[in-house]
Amino acid sequence: PLAHSGRPRPRGGGGASVSPASRRSAGTKGGGWVGAPAAPALQGGGGRRAGPWRVGGRRARGGVFQLGPRRSPSVGSVSSRPREAHSAAEPSAAPVSMGSPALRPALLLLPPLLLLLRVPPSRGFPGSGDSPLEDDEVGYSYARYKDTPWCSPIKVKFGDVYCRAPQGGYYKTALGTRCDIRCRKGYELHGSSQLICQSNKRWSDKVICKQKRCPTLAMPANGGFKCVDGAYFNSRCEYYCSPGYTLKGERTVTCMDNKAWSGRPASCVDIEPPRIKCPSVKERIAEPNKLTVRVSWETPEGRDTADGILTDVILKGLPPGSHFPEGDHKIQYTVYDRAENKGICKFRVKVRVRRCGKLNAPENGYMRCSSDGDNYGATCEFSCVGGYELQGSPARVCQSNLAWSGTEPTCAAMNVNVGVRTAAALLDQFYEKRRLLILSTPTARNLLYRMQLGMLQQAQCGLDLRHITVVELVGVFPTLIGRIGAKIMPPALALQLRLLLRIPLYSFSMVLVDKHGMDKERYVSLVTPVALFNLIDTFPLRKEEMVLQAEMGQTCST
Repeated sequence: PLAHSGRPRPRGGGGASVSPASRRSAGTKGGGWVGAPAAPALQGGGGRRAGPWRVGGRRARGGVFQLGPRRSPSVGSVSSRPREAHSAAEPSAAPVSMGSPALRPALLLLPPLLLLLRVPPSRGFPGSGDSPLEDDEVGYSYARYKDTPWCSPIKVKFGDVYCRAPQGGYYKTALGTRCDIRCRKGYELHGSSQLICQSNKRWSDKVICKQKRCPTLAMPANGGFKCVDGAYFNSRCEYYCSPGYTLKGERTVTCMDNKAWSGRPASCVDIEPPRIKCPSVKERIAEPNKLTVRVSWETPEGRDTADGILTDVILKGLPPGSHFPEGDHKIQYTVYDRAENKGICKFRVKVRVRRCGKLNAPENGYMRCSSDGDNYGATCEFSCVGGYELQGSPARVCQSNLAWSGTEPTCAAMNVNVGVRTAAALLDQFYEKRRLLILSTPTARNLLYRMQLGMLQQAQCGLDLRHITVVELVGVFPTLIGRIGAKIMPPALALQLRLLLRIPLYSFSMVLVDKHGMDKERYVSLVTPVALFNLIDTFPLRKEEMVLQAEMGQTCST
């Protein structure tokens, strides 16, 4: 075909081109050509599908014609790129001259009709999703756009994509499309939360949804933990402790969506007390005449169930190897570990003393016992106060059969025999029993005698406490009278006593004889009872008597 300039127009592709059915009027100025696609013709050798029409040298986008001025300086014709060849039976269109008078009215009416039919006014707004095309061309436009996206479709693993395009809902990858990225629960977004399809056909950022991860759990001292899925979201970790330690806190924690573990970190604490084992009860019997027993045992060893370390061992009670008295003794060991937990073990040491039963001192007498007085092997000795004689066993022993030896002693009033023949026989009756204070006077009217006798009578308690017997020798032989208390001795026996002790016959005198028959002191004048008692209290045997009397509570006010 010939162009408006009269020059031949080159054929596109390899097949015959089809001219538009109408042309612009020669008298119209400005503006590009508006063309409508004619029925496509089949090209014998091509077989290609007809592509989008071109108007004014530009390709229509999305199957919609674009109107614009033709770039050729000549009066252009509307043409389209041939996609299919004409049918072999269809004849070629003959060139028509625009100067033909018959076509001018048709050409003048064709452009407005094409504009009304092909390019109706838009009923939507940019980004509304409404298409300005008719129903049949909407499907065509969507199909063409789907085949030629601008940016690649977005797919985010473990995430959801929400896009909005300026052209509407179908244009999710077109230029200017904005897509919001949201990660699913348990995942967090790495990258921008909104992507934009840019002019370089690339999205504005790269994003990925990574599984959320909680901080690594601290390993508890003396313990550990086991996790199902590491430290990722929804992972469960269970704490455990080494033997001897107890878990404090929550045993199981879970990685939550806020990247934190549920509950506080657990710890392993040593709350179990150390172990210690004590020996069994120790029972011992005291030996004869002893009240204590030496008891020994192996010191118990403690063991801590956690780290095996003990910091302190405390013993309450007597240590092993000690002498334990009679009774029930509690022994306690306390051990401590480094966590200040304490373990305690106890046992008892029982010491038994075999006993015969308590003895009592005889009336008007004394009793002195060894050891504890009634235990196996103890010995008890008996004595009587002044003026009394011991009858029965002077000493008794607690035997192995827990019975006392001998017979029970008694203290009877002293019976002085004044019918003996000699003075020595008389003194033997007082040996180790009594002290003698002998008063000698030639006459009963002697003033010193009477005064001395009066002072001694007032101090009778002191005399009895010191076991002193007063013997009176009054007169001169053959009228000599000897008197011991209420008993009167013969004159011959009284004379023998004067001669034995060398007592003057014709003057006042006093002689003090101890319990062993020894002449301890002589007086030729008055002596006060206090001076006399002070002298007697210095005698060795008297000191023992004083101890016994203090135990018995025997005292005098004077």
